[in-house]
Amino acid sequence: MKDLILSHLNSPTELEKLYRKNKSSFKTAFAEALPEIQAGHPILAEVWNERLNYESDGISWGTKKEFTFIIIISLLAGFIAKFPEIFTVDEEFFYPRNLAFLVFPGLAAFFAWKNQLSQRKVLVLGIATTISWIYINLLPSNKESDTLILACIHLPLLLWGVLGAAFSGNDWLNMSRRLAFLRFNGDAIIMGAVLGLSGMALTGLTIGLFELIGLNIVDFYTKYILIFGAAAIPPFAAFLTQTNPQLVNKVSPVIAKIFSPLVLIMLIVYLGAIAFTGKDPYNDREFLLIFNLLLVGVKALIFFSIAEKSSSKNAVGNWILLALSIVTILVNGIALSAIIFRISEWGITPNRLAVLGVNVLMLIHLIIVGKSLWGLVTRKLSLEKVGISIAAYLPVYFTWTVIIVFLFPILFGFR
Repeated sequence: MKDLILSHLNSPTELEKLYRKNKSSFKTAFAEALPEIQAGHPILAEVWNERLNYESDGISWGTKKEFTFIIIISLLAGFIAKFPEIFTVDEEFFYPRNLAFLVFPGLAAFFAWKNQLSQRKVLVLGIATTISWIYINLLPSNKESDTLILACIHLPLLLWGVLGAAFSGNDWLNMSRRLAFLRFNGDAIIMGAVLGLSGMALTGLTIGLFELIGLNIVDFYTKYILIFGAAAIPPFAAFLTQTNPQLVNKVSPVIAKIFSPLVLIMLIVYLGAIAFTGKDPYNDREFLLIFNLLLVGVKALIFFSIAEKSSSKNAVGNWILLALSIVTILVNGIALSAIIFRISEWGITPNRLAVLGVNVLMLIHLIIVGKSLWGLVTRKLSLEKVGISIAAYLPVYFTWTVIIVFLFPILFGFR
């Protein structure tokens, strides 16, 4: 898209066609090309920059085709959620394996259509999703199988990667699109939370009002309205985030700014409390699990905070993120040493190997990001370079996820 914009700077009609074809991709690409456009076409750059960054007070519902597409995938998601009831399939078998298919394939299809992905790329993503669906449902039904549990836990991450590829458009190597995908996730989560809370309020109000007139609609409402409504939240959250970025794009940076210093203080106090209480992750399996979940959450906060930053001028915020990354590296080091200790004492299991791999990958990534943040605070690197240090590493996580989902069950004999 960037090359197309630069090649049509002298053709207002073609620029308008490019913009109308894919507004979000055009905006991202124009921002990348802005310095080059300003050098040769300053007035054009100013006009388009103002147009693309103008924030309307109204709510946009997109085009009729986009809205119809979202309605369809929402209904399909609701139908998938009702699949066990309609076809008398065991819920304990169905939901752990297929819950992710309620959300990600529909959204991936929407962005593939919206971004006009090439037929080859659509085929690749379609085959990957179909193989994942067939494979996860063919795995032996053993509730005690660690590899099955690991596959079910990591399958949403695999499908999330497929969604990211669809979101990125035809240029899968574009780092700015990967960062835009991270921003989209943060904004969509906030929008989803708002829709979810609104839905809960509507549910309580509806059930309460019908109870006042002596009608108990709890079973009917739960079986039909609630399930379809819950299934529609992710598609509509994504849709509203895309068509109305002004709704939440100011909220996400504020949340990141507030919680980054608070989490930093919490982590420092928590590490001190661990030393004081004598608790350690080396001999306590549950504590190690919570420790790793804490690590993943803090790392996600760091990455989303960087993705949401629009400027590197906030020196205090940059130093806080650097300090948070250093403390997180320390936490990751403790978790990694604990899992290595457990493997050396009790041997390799699917769970331990999965956690070991994730911890090694996260430690390497945190060191890379921490080094980039140091370059940012010392003004040797730009914010863009820090973002690239995050985006360029995402395929590594995707590769490890594929290994856990597809190879672990086979390597460990489906146990």
